[in-house]
Amino acid sequence: MTLNVYLSGEIHTDWREQITEGAQGLDIVFTAPVTDHAASDDCGVAILGAEDNKYWHDHKGAMVNAIRTRKGIEEADVVVVRFGEKYRQWNAAFDAGYAAALGKSLIILQQPDHDHALKEVDAAALAVAREPSQVVDILRYVLTGTLPC
Repeated sequence: MTLNVYLSGEIHTDWREQITEGAQGLDIVFTAPVTDHAASDDCGVAILGAEDNKYWHDHKGAMVNAIRTRKGIEEADVVVVRFGEKYRQWNAAFDAGYAAALGKSLIILQQPDHDHALKEVDAAALAVAREPSQVVDILRYVLTGTLPC
């Protein structure tokens, strides 16, 4: 069985690489948003034309990025959403809510200091992991029934 996993959220650390490297050899197809921050922010104006107002600049980018995000989440069997330590990630919370509304299996990856702020998001998840390695262990268990060593 192939598992389609969408990796959403924080783009400032290597958590995606940790998961994809840890899951090598498993029958998993990983997808993700564009993680080049500048490209993601500027895609709308780069493709559709400049905007003088920053609101419309950001709006165009959000709409273009939503095409990839919606497809990735809708086609996923499992959605992993990472909340990082430094930045408020409203887009990650939106992705988690969208995935939950679609009935996707949702894994949240966050540190304990976010537990209170994310309690509603966590309540919609099937697992709340603290480390990328725990996400890998969940995926391995789902595919093979094997527990970590």
